[in-house]
Amino acid sequence: MPIDPNIALGAVLPSVDFSWTPNDVQIYHLALGAGARWTDPAELRYLDDRAPQVLPTFATVAPFFHETEPPKVQFPGIDIDLAKVVHGSQEIVVHNPIPASGKAVFERRISEIFDKGSAAVIWQEHTATSSDGELLWTARSSIFAKGEGGFGGDRGPSAKTELPDRAPDFEVLTPTLPQQALLYRMCGDRNPLHSDPEFARNAGFPNPIMHGLGTYGIVCKAATDAVLASDATRVRAFRTRFAGVLYPGETLRTRIWQQGNELLITATVVERDDAPVLADVVLTYA
Repeated sequence: MPIDPNIALGAVLPSVDFSWTPNDVQIYHLALGAGARWTDPAELRYLDDRAPQVLPTFATVAPFFHETEPPKVQFPGIDIDLAKVVHGSQEIVVHNPIPASGKAVFERRISEIFDKGSAAVIWQEHTATSSDGELLWTARSSIFAKGEGGFGGDRGPSAKTELPDRAPDFEVLTPTLPQQALLYRMCGDRNPLHSDPEFARNAGFPNPIMHGLGTYGIVCKAATDAVLASDATRVRAFRTRFAGVLYPGETLRTRIWQQGNELLITATVVERDDAPVLADVVLTYA
């Protein structure tokens, strides 16, 4: 049985000791397209050699940045073929701006498992604590495992972020490169779904797709640049639901509504009649 909720639910996964450097931060930002405005001082803050500012979305790659093997979906009570899995949701809360370098321990557990009938949704909760005991960030993420439902579990909640009934306050077009996913792989996510055409076709896609977390980072940067004057230290939290796929080389349209200290966001693909990529996106800022 690929999923045994009696074993999996609440399981604590092995902790990971990790470190990062300004070079890692620069590579991550370049993988998101940073540097396109190569003479803009605000843009170059992402790429400073000594103390680059750090987008909070770096938290999604930092613990496994130097991995070179494809990930495995094997946890206590869970053993799923990687080709059946796509990212479902992601949320990060940073408790202070992430430093340009450091050492930390990453801890995580399986917090929820929902049965959608034709699929399973598996949630993890994560924390990262610095070597001096400071809580750096907390996060929640889910994966959507096709064909792994039907085990009799709760379907789980269904939440939707309501957008204002008006035109967006900002709209940003972000072209991506044909090699964007190949660049993003250098941040530790070597899932062949993003690089191997045959693997992608076997998973039901005509070509390799962009990493969901790559799109997540690109949209966070677009909103930070458009609304927060490229000041990543103002971002306190960023969450999304992955609603579709982006193929490398396509253009993202990011629509942004300001509401108090939150930005409500949608991300769509220009070339495919604004097909959704990210939905229920909320960026909280100071």
